Amino acid sequence: MDEQAETLREVEHELTALLRRGRAVSWEVAREVHPNLEPNAYGLLLWLRRYESVRLTDLAARLGIGKGTLSRQIRALEALGLVRRAPDPSDRRASQLSLTEEGQQRFDAARAARLGHIRRVLESWPAHDVAEFGRLLARFNDAWS
Repeated sequence: MDEQAETLREVEHELTALLRRGRAVSWEVAREVHPNLEPNAYGLLLWLRRYESVRLTDLAARLGIGKGTLSRQIRALEALGLVRRAPDPSDRRASQLSLTEEGQQRFDAARAARLGHIRRVLESWPAHDVAEFGRLLARFNDAWS
């Protein structure tokens, strides 16, 4: 077996372990935001927190999911009082999505706990390794899409 193939297998193994842990953490963090929140909805809240206000179609394109699927997920977040949908002033057919004040507060509290865990995991790493890790993860994610 050549060295590159073995290296790729190791990357796949570590990525699988990371994703498995990520799913478990997503369940925990979702419950911290709201007891009835689906785990995959944390990622939606993360994007809404980043953009503050975004069109549903733009968010669907960024996430690579269909508008219908996203709309169903957003309706569930609206029902929990975490997200609001408002008419887009530039296009009445579209809507702008944003976190409610409660959604923002709950998300920020859960995110602080998650960042604290990440900080504890990486605290023994040199700062340049943490920066490089972040840079490489961003590069990987950009190439994946």
